[in-house]
Amino acid sequence: MKILVINSGSSSLKYQLIDIASRTVLAKGVCDRIGLEHSFIKHTKAGSDPVVIDRNLCDHRVALKEVINALTDKNIGVISDVSEIDAVGHRIVHGGEKFREAVLIDDNVIQAIKDCVDLAPLHNPPNITGIEACMHIMPDTPMVAVFDTAFHQTMPKHAYIYALPYNLYEKYGLRKYGFHGTSHKYVSERAAAMLNRPLSELKLITCHLGNGSSICAVDRGKSVDTSMGFTPLDGLPMGTRSGSIDPAVITFLMEKENMSEKDINDLLNKKSGVLGLSEVSSDFRDLEQAIEEGNEKASLAVDVFCYCVKKYIGAYAAVLGGVDAVVFTAGIGENNDFVRSKAVSGLEFMGIRIDEAKNKTRGVEIDISAPDAKVRTLVIPTNEELAIAREVKEILEKRK
Repeated sequence: MKILVINSGSSSLKYQLIDIASRTVLAKGVCDRIGLEHSFIKHTKAGSDPVVIDRNLCDHRVALKEVINALTDKNIGVISDVSEIDAVGHRIVHGGEKFREAVLIDDNVIQAIKDCVDLAPLHNPPNITGIEACMHIMPDTPMVAVFDTAFHQTMPKHAYIYALPYNLYEKYGLRKYGFHGTSHKYVSERAAAMLNRPLSELKLITCHLGNGSSICAVDRGKSVDTSMGFTPLDGLPMGTRSGSIDPAVITFLMEKENMSEKDINDLLNKKSGVLGLSEVSSDFRDLEQAIEEGNEKASLAVDVFCYCVKKYIGAYAAVLGGVDAVVFTAGIGENNDFVRSKAVSGLEFMGIRIDEAKNKTRGVEIDISAPDAKVRTLVIPTNEELAIAREVKEILEKRK
C-alpha cells in the first residue's frame, strides 16, 4: 500500500510517498514559495540526490500537479501512474473537540475543519487548501485527516479546562487542546516496543523538543496532560515563542509600550523564547556556539529552557503517580545531548539517571539510562509522516 502524506502550509506543501508495508519512504519533497515569485520544488527520490525544480507554483492545486508529475517522472519518479497511490493522509493542526481520531474526509469533515479556523487561523486554512487541491487532482483517491490535537482528547476535563467563566468555554471552546499529538503517540508506541512492555501498562513522559516544543503525560497509552494549551504558544519557552507567562504582562506592555494586539502577538510568537532571551538565535546549535564563546545571555536562554523541561517532567510524574520512562524526541530532543543531560540533572531522586557516554548520540533510537536507573530515559527519533500513514492504513482497513 502506497500512501501520500501531505502537510500543507500557507506558502508551502511538504510531501512523502510511503510504502506502508515496508515502512519505506519512496520519495519526499517540498513545494516552496507557493503563490510567490521564484517558487520551486525540492524533490528527493529514495537513494538519489535531491533535485530542485523551478516552477511557477501559483497556487496549491498547481503545486500538487507538479508533485504528481515529479512522482511519476521516468527519471526522478517512483510510480508510473497516480492510480498507484492508494490514499492520501493530510496533517491537520486543529480538530477542536470534534475529532478524537483520524477520519475519512468528506464534506462534513471539511466543514468541521473550517469550523475550527478560529482556533488555528494560521494553520487550518492552508490545511483545507491542501485537501481541496488533492480532491480536485485525485477525486477517486481516499483522503484521510490526521489531527495534531486528536491524541490529547483523552485529557480529563480538570486538566484541560481554564479557570475562566465557564460560559466562555461553552461559547468559544476556550480550553487546552495540546499539539504534536501524532509525535507523542508515535514515540509512546516505540517506547513500549523498546521496553518490551505493553503500552497499556506504562506511565510515560514524552518530550517533543524542537523549534516548537511540548511535553506530554501519557498514562497507559492515553494523553492525560500536555504543556501546549489553547494555542501552541503555551507551555515551554521555544525557539521564538515565549511559552507560559503571567497574562498580566500583556496588558502591562500594551499600556507601557503602546503595543497593539498584532504587536503583542508578534512579540510572543516570533520575538521571544530563546531568541528573545539570548538575542542571538532561535537555533540551539547557534546558542551552543555562543555559549562556548562566553555569551552569558545564550547560556541563560538554554538554562531557562532546560529548567522548564525539568519542571514539567517533575509535574507530570506527579500527575501520573510515577513514571516508567522519559522520552526525548524531535530536533533538539533527538540531537542535543547537552539539553538532555541538563534537563534531567537533579532528578536522580526520582530514579532518573543517564549514562553520559550513551547520551553522546544524535538521531538514533537508544536507551541512555544508567544501569542502576529505576526510570528509563529514551531517545526516539519521531516519524510523524510514518505515523500518519499508519493511521491512514487503519482507517482504510476499517472500511473493508
